[in-house]
Amino acid sequence: MRDNRFVTTLSKAACENSAMPASIDNIVTVRRYLQGIEQGAFSVVKALFKRDALMEQLPNRIYPQGLRGTLSQMENAFEKGRTLFSAQTYEIKTAVAQEERVAVEVVWTGTLVLGFGNLTAGTQMRCHSAMFFEFVDGKIARQSNYDCFEEW
Repeated sequence: MRDNRFVTTLSKAACENSAMPASIDNIVTVRRYLQGIEQGAFSVVKALFKRDALMEQLPNRIYPQGLRGTLSQMENAFEKGRTLFSAQTYEIKTAVAQEERVAVEVVWTGTLVLGFGNLTAGTQMRCHSAMFFEFVDGKIARQSNYDCFEEW
């Protein structure tokens, strides 16, 4: 029986190889997406998604009822995030790809510009996330996040 699972850690050389299988290309796209968020560049993020893409946040501390959105709603949330956080970083712990699907385990850190709940400006929030992406024609068509925020 053939094992279709694929687990990788990408080096710079692997990211520059133009003969990569689509599954690795998709992991590179997810990395570029997360880097676009870190850089505060929605134009980079938007270019990686299909126009009719769907983003879903499963219930968590920030969105107790969960949240579903389109690319335009994602852009609004992105801009709001830029006003709430002076910096955001994503540390990819694991990346797994199979055909047109990618799953990543990440640790997100966001530095607050303003106070939030009992947190003061300058405090760093952390979240452990599992993100699942579906690709169509080399672009992200769907993203689902399972976020677990550290205590605050």
